[in-house]
Parts: sequence; C-alpha cells; structure tokens
Amino acid sequence: MIKNEAENDLTVEQVVADLEQEHYNSSFDTPLRPDAFEMDDEAKMELIAKHFTAIMETLGMDLDDDSLKDTPRRVAKMYVKEIFSGLNPANKPKPTLFKNPYNYNQMLVERNIAVFSNCEHHFVPIVGKAHVAYISKGKVIGLSKLNRIVQYCSQRPQVQERLTIQIANMLKEALGTEDVAVIVDAHHHCVSSRGIRDAGSTTLTAEYCGQFLQMETRNEFLKYID
Repeated sequence: MIKNEAENDLTVEQVVADLEQEHYNSSFDTPLRPDAFEMDDEAKMELIAKHFTAIMETLGMDLDDDSLKDTPRRVAKMYVKEIFSGLNPANKPKPTLFKNPYNYNQMLVERNIAVFSNCEHHFVPIVGKAHVAYISKGKVIGLSKLNRIVQYCSQRPQVQERLTIQIANMLKEALGTEDVAVIVDAHHHCVSSRGIRDAGSTTLTAEYCGQFLQMETRNEFLKYID
C-alpha cells in the first residue's frame, strides 16, 4: 500500500512538472485561442470593420463624412494583412539556407534591422531596431531572411521581451544552431504618446544563446553593433 501511494505521489509530481514545463514553453508564444484561424481573412476583416465602425460612432465621429466613411475597412485590412499578419503561421518566412564551401565559421552580424510592432497593452506602435548574430553550424542563411524573421515576429501585438525571445527562437530553428544573439532597442508609443509622455526614452532587451553566453563572444557582438 505504501509503495502504491509513493507511486501515485510520483505521478502527481510528474504531472505538475509537465504542466510547469508546458507553461514555461507557452510563455514564449503570443497568446492565441485554439480557434484563432478557423475564420478566414475576409471574414475577420468584415467583422473588425463592423467593430471599428461602432468604436468611431461611440467617439461621436460622422462616418458619412467622405474622409471617414472607408476608415473602418482600411483599419480592418491593415490589422489583418499588415501590422498583425505575423499572428498567422501561414505567413511564417521559409528560410533559405546555403552551403558554406568557404567554411566561414566566425560570427555573422546584421545590424539595424527595422522593428515595427504594436504594444499588446494599448495597441500603439513599438518602433526601433534589432541587431542579430549567429555562428554557423555548417550552413548560412540568406540575409534577407534575417529581416523577414524579425518582421514576422514583430507584426503582432507584442511585449518587447517576448519579441526578443521569439526572434532568437526562430533563428535557432531556421539555422539549426543554439549560437544566436538578439538585441532589440525600441521606442514605445505607450510611453511617448500617452501616460508619462517621455519621448526620449528607449527600451533595450537582449537574448544570448549558445556561445553568446560566453563573455568573450558576447563582447565581440556588442563591439560590432556599437
């Protein structure tokens, strides 16, 4: 009997550990409902346009005005097709990898990649730049794909910490290496255009993996982007 109870206790502990691990993993993902993609883009745009019409009418705006009458439709299209298109995994960039016959095994750094995202707390812009680096494990990636990965992760409601980790995780997945680093430096309009209205501050986040956890490698990366 004691043995069975011990086995049951172990099972419960394992279940708890599994749940904690699942929560840990999911914390890197943008929060989405399981049915997020059951509705197609056209249906989403139609529904968003209706809701935005109600918002504008609640604000007292005259949607019969020539300048405003198409705004709900424009906003809906912008949300689905542009600034939040990174929510849809169908838009995930496909990495182009190339052989590395020249055996380049040093750090590759791409600096000042444009970041255009939106704060998930107030739905106002996050604008800045990302610096990314990796050390090849045998293949190299088409340079434009680094920009596309940053763009894809940015085009969704975000917090900067998660954005930085998502970019790093996608780079590791695409390149088949843990040796990646990401720094994001951005202005948050929820700070500059509302609330405290501090237009001069920026937020900097970093994710170091693999060899970039070593001080010497990290310092080399930081020297290149300075």
